[in-house]
Amino acid sequence: MDDILLLEAIERYLNGDMDAAEHTYFETLRKNTPEVDQMVVEHSMFLHQMDIYSVHRNLKLSLQSTHARLLERGDVNEGGELTAKGKVIQLWKRYKKVTAIAASVGGIIALTISGLVAYFSPVNRSQLEQLSKDVAVIKQIQKFQGRSINEVKSKIPKGVTFISGGSGFLIDAKGYIITNAHVLKGSGAVVVNSKGQEFNASIINIDLEKDLAILKINDGDYQPLKSLPYSIRKANTDLGEPIFTLGYPRNDIVYGEGYLSARTGYNSDSLSYQVQISANPGNSGAPVFNNNGEVIGILSTRQAQADGVAFAVKSKNIYRMIDDLKENGDTSVVKIKLPAHSSLKGVERKQQITKVEDCVFYVKAYNN
Repeated sequence: MDDILLLEAIERYLNGDMDAAEHTYFETLRKNTPEVDQMVVEHSMFLHQMDIYSVHRNLKLSLQSTHARLLERGDVNEGGELTAKGKVIQLWKRYKKVTAIAASVGGIIALTISGLVAYFSPVNRSQLEQLSKDVAVIKQIQKFQGRSINEVKSKIPKGVTFISGGSGFLIDAKGYIITNAHVLKGSGAVVVNSKGQEFNASIINIDLEKDLAILKINDGDYQPLKSLPYSIRKANTDLGEPIFTLGYPRNDIVYGEGYLSARTGYNSDSLSYQVQISANPGNSGAPVFNNNGEVIGILSTRQAQADGVAFAVKSKNIYRMIDDLKENGDTSVVKIKLPAHSSLKGVERKQQITKVEDCVFYVKAYNN
């Protein structure tokens, strides 16, 4: 489907201009094609931002018009100060009590509605979706894009079965990659960088409890980086902090942004954060950065019945995982040196992305 036609279809879908049959078809396409679903979410967010801009612009024009009228009537001076302060104070005193009561009633109603929603619509584990890709999703995406699975010569060994995929990122410039444990459903893996270069990788360790796994690139074609541009944060992150991510919900690397919406994850899970961000199958294992270029988490799951609600394993669990392995005498992680300093602080977002994208990989898992 042509991109322009697809955008036109998304526009009609969001505006409710489709007939029943077309709407059903598009819902199915969106459900089975993460790329289309992401485009719908992004376009909806774009339209929402345009609406907000329109409201702000109209409010600004209204305020300017009101100010001009007040100047003409002499109700305010050139500095914008009211010349009839007494009337304003009297009105405030007169209605202060009524305003307080209205605010209190409004707060009680909001809390009551929230409580009823929580009571009658309990969230259960089945409403959480892992963000790894399976074979069906990969084939659907590539059918939509008109591509074959082996668009380039693959380093996946012959005779094996490609069973899952996701994202991952370097935690050591020598080729050590972190991803989610549920991404590695097979016995081996290859990783692909943002330039489409594929590298053989070995699975070093899988920690199911923390939902983390470590890979090591073992490929003569891989050129280790001198250093990583970002650091991995040990401390917790502030509520509402802006975040961004890079991952592989499609064959090309995809950027997303949002904010940290809760200090804990599903069911108050202390190992993870709740983040407000668009996330689709393939985003599992993707790094979550703050504005300073610090990794604060690893995207892992999303809430099925809530748009944009996702969960990320806290970055401090990377330190815990490696420390646990060292204490247990695992020599495979001794050489790992986690990045402690970020060179992205104060850098414009576009430049941050340029420096980071070479460190983020598409992870393909297979079974022998």
